[in-house]
Amino acid sequence: MYTARGTIEKSHLLESHLPMVRRIALQMVARLPASVQLDDLVQAGMVGLLDAWGRFQEGGGASFETFASQRVRGAMVDELRTSDWGSRSLRQAGRRVEQAIQAVGHRLGRHPTESEIAHELKMSLAQYQSVLQEMQGSQLVYADDWGEDDAENTFVDQNTRGARAERAAGDDPMAQLLSGEFREHLAAAITGLPERDQLVLSLYYEQELNLREIGAVLEVSQSRVCQLHSQAIVRLRAALQDVL
Repeated sequence: MYTARGTIEKSHLLESHLPMVRRIALQMVARLPASVQLDDLVQAGMVGLLDAWGRFQEGGGASFETFASQRVRGAMVDELRTSDWGSRSLRQAGRRVEQAIQAVGHRLGRHPTESEIAHELKMSLAQYQSVLQEMQGSQLVYADDWGEDDAENTFVDQNTRGARAERAAGDDPMAQLLSGEFREHLAAAITGLPERDQLVLSLYYEQELNLREIGAVLEVSQSRVCQLHSQAIVRLRAALQDVL
């Protein structure tokens, strides 16, 4: 729908591209802590969509959808950067769990259960699972594992490099890691995980199912899938500690 001046109406623009905005928001929120709300990302993405329409010039070589998706993702990243949450507490929580898994695993000679990990952390099982829930955005590799400055490599920056067009793909530490010996260690560590953890990682990263779909497969709640995913990642970090 167009106005009398031949320009597209904003309401129609927002409505027709809402699925794209939601898709990008869902991709991002799945890798961020539970405190990040999907609706906030969608709202920021809508602002980015309007900005894209105002800046788009036909004949530039890219379609509007391609151009808009970059602007939408960038607007969501900006929203995250201005939010009042950080990655340091998440990393600290993750490393406490990681240390507990290592300690119990060494004593028992096997992967510890959730109850055993919770006992090592002096928590109830419910408290431990709550920590896992908050660690939804936990990562396998952090920038500071390689001696970089936390202040310059925030959780948002590490998870949204794809939105930063100025960053060359060859500069991505994860891409470099996965092209070398680390890939072999990672594959071996995944094979050594408990079967359920392997299944969660396979459904999420290989089959690209979302948390709700994985929950349907496992017959558990979406929040439970978040916990299982976080725990699987921390188990991998514990197994790869010497490599990291």
